[in-house]
Amino acid sequence: MRLKDLLTGIEVINEYADTEVLDVTQDSRLVKEGSLFICVKGATFDGHSVAGEMLDKGAAAVVVERDLGLPNQILVKNSRAVYSPICANFFGNPADKLQLIGLTGTNGKTTTTFLIKQILENVGKKVGLIGTVQNMIGDEIYPAKYTTPDPYELQKLFAMMVEAGCEYCVMEVSSQALAQGRVNGLRFKIGAFTNLTQDHIDYHKTWENYFNSKRILFENCDIAITNLDDEYGMKIIDGLDFEKVATYSVNSNSATYLAKNVSFKSNGVEYELIGDTIARCSCPIPGRFSVYNSLCAASCALALGIDFKSVIKAIGKSNGVKGRIEVVPCDRDFTIIIDYAHSPDGLENIISSLREIAKGRVVTLFGCGGDRDKTKRPKMGRIAAELSDFCVVTSDNPRSENPSDIIKDILEGMKGVKTPYEVIENRKEAIAFAINNAQKDDIILLAGKGHETYQILPTGTINFDEREVVAEVLGLEN
Repeated sequence: MRLKDLLTGIEVINEYADTEVLDVTQDSRLVKEGSLFICVKGATFDGHSVAGEMLDKGAAAVVVERDLGLPNQILVKNSRAVYSPICANFFGNPADKLQLIGLTGTNGKTTTTFLIKQILENVGKKVGLIGTVQNMIGDEIYPAKYTTPDPYELQKLFAMMVEAGCEYCVMEVSSQALAQGRVNGLRFKIGAFTNLTQDHIDYHKTWENYFNSKRILFENCDIAITNLDDEYGMKIIDGLDFEKVATYSVNSNSATYLAKNVSFKSNGVEYELIGDTIARCSCPIPGRFSVYNSLCAASCALALGIDFKSVIKAIGKSNGVKGRIEVVPCDRDFTIIIDYAHSPDGLENIISSLREIAKGRVVTLFGCGGDRDKTKRPKMGRIAAELSDFCVVTSDNPRSENPSDIIKDILEGMKGVKTPYEVIENRKEAIAFAINNAQKDDIILLAGKGHETYQILPTGTINFDEREVVAEVLGLEN
């Protein structure tokens, strides 16, 4: 592709010589003969520092945001901001041929995106999905490294979806992706908001930054779907213009779509879905938050014009998502559940939901991630202690931190609460303890890891799938 075509729509400050470009990257390790290298300044590395080296390596040109006096440099105001639209040009702007549905919020994005995909597929649409657990093109599954991929990978996925005949792409849009411009230049048919609670403050530094990052999605969508029950539900769209705004609520009577007469069961939730008409909605995923997730998914589908009866039918036969209230087969008189809850609000939601269906004790096994927001740790400790009947405090992904230091932070929040607990730093041993000490009708919640099949330790990353650990402890492995 010619350089001038790649730079279509990009404001270039200097004169440059047009040339053929074979690839685009911001990763210096991936530069090869004919690459266009985008110099992005990150937290620990500035691509500008190796711009000359990349040209020597064979790069066709470098995109910079300050004059380096190099031949074949493309000077722009913000190189990070133009990376996404350049990648879009490289792949032929495939997102223009898709209806994008973007979900943002602290909790609920993964399950809600899967529900939306299933609703659309139930009425014969071919749908792509981009998210935390996996990426999908129809039924084909592709691994996911990040919740929202790097612009190059994102545009490549869009192009594959178009080639496969997809009409829609449902995607999780993380606050980091929005802040880093990974979705710059994209226009979403629908932007949907789930909720906003404490998470990722280690990255964003302030709550205001976190909120404003989420808000970027709604500055670039046609239809806004938002949670009226969340205190930030209306603030996130305040002052913005939309083709349409629809709200959903469990607690209010003034939302566009309502869930009333909610019933919680061990195998799911039921409620009256009230919109232009009324119907009993049954979602086979237990937990109070499943009401919000399915209600948000239904609101998005209805806003797209999907038939009310088709929405109800699709939600009723929806499948669960790996690592989200995932029941692990154990063939015992107790239940083991894996859930990704790794924030204070997420942990409170899952334990509260399990309390609503528990016949016996709720035993919560959890830890907190290292190199992340430390203020979450005592909060999560207190939530687990106050809501559970027994706790097992262990390690999560300690990363570069000493796991025992993280546990000490957690225990600070558990002081003064009488709930019994056990501290077992090794997560495998902690799971074995919880299982071996289970009582009839217990629900053992393994919180924090969810879909992850690894553990990040100070010594490196190891394979760690909690499903395999449970099977080994119970002697069920093949």
